[in-house]
Amino acid sequence: MMQKLIHTNDSKTTIIIRLLVGAVFLSEGIQKFLFPETLGAVRFAKIGLPFPEYLGNIVGSFEILCGILVLIGLFTRLASIPIIIIMLAAITTTKTEIFKNDGFWKMLHESRTDWAMLLGAIFLLMEGSGRWSVDKNGHADRNWRKN
Repeated sequence: MMQKLIHTNDSKTTIIIRLLVGAVFLSEGIQKFLFPETLGAVRFAKIGLPFPEYLGNIVGSFEILCGILVLIGLFTRLASIPIIIIMLAAITTTKTEIFKNDGFWKMLHESRTDWAMLLGAIFLLMEGSGRWSVDKNGHADRNWRKN
């Protein structure tokens, strides 16, 4: 099971998606702690999420951790799962109201980054971290190749 999570292809271009997704999530996670009133717990309370102080810190922590893992290419597939969940929750909690109030096209416009991050994370879940990654070049991959 762990070998399937670590195994990755030899793609040279996957790093582009990793850098995009990893940098955005690392940055957004840090900002949830720096600006809780606009991006963290207070924002979570405004959109009606339960336990906003707790949830804001948990989501911010996952975004930081998963962002770092994706950036370095370590357990990229595993790190993509919380990112996918976060993006589905973000689209559901923040974009459905826009859809109801302002319509389909406004919702698509406002959610373009959300969809890009969601699809990028799904890509990484499917493909792994690519050639320039800890998963490909690190100790875990060498052990996998021996088996």
